[in-house]
Amino acid sequence: MANIASARKRIRQTAKRTARNTARKSRMRTFIKKVETAVEAGDHGAAREALRLAQPEIQRAASKGVIHHNTVARKISRLSARVKALAPA
Repeated sequence: MANIASARKRIRQTAKRTARNTARKSRMRTFIKKVETAVEAGDHGAAREALRLAQPEIQRAASKGVIHHNTVARKISRLSARVKALAPA
C-alpha cells in the first residue's frame, strides 16, 4: 500500500476511472449484442432500431477514450453492413 498521500489519491482515482471505463465498455458491448441478436434472428426492423440506438453509445465510448476511434468506425461499419444485408430486396 502506498504511504504518500498523492499516491493514495492516485490509487483512488485509478480505481474510480477503471470502474467507469469498465461500465462504459460493458454497456457498449450490450448494445452491440442486441444488434447482433436481431441480425441473427433475421429481423431487419429490430436490427435497424438496435443499430440506431447502439451507434451513439459506441461513439460515446470512443469520445471518452475507452476505445480507439478507428475501432468504433470498424465496428459501426461492420454492423451496418450486416443490417443492410438483411434488407428486403
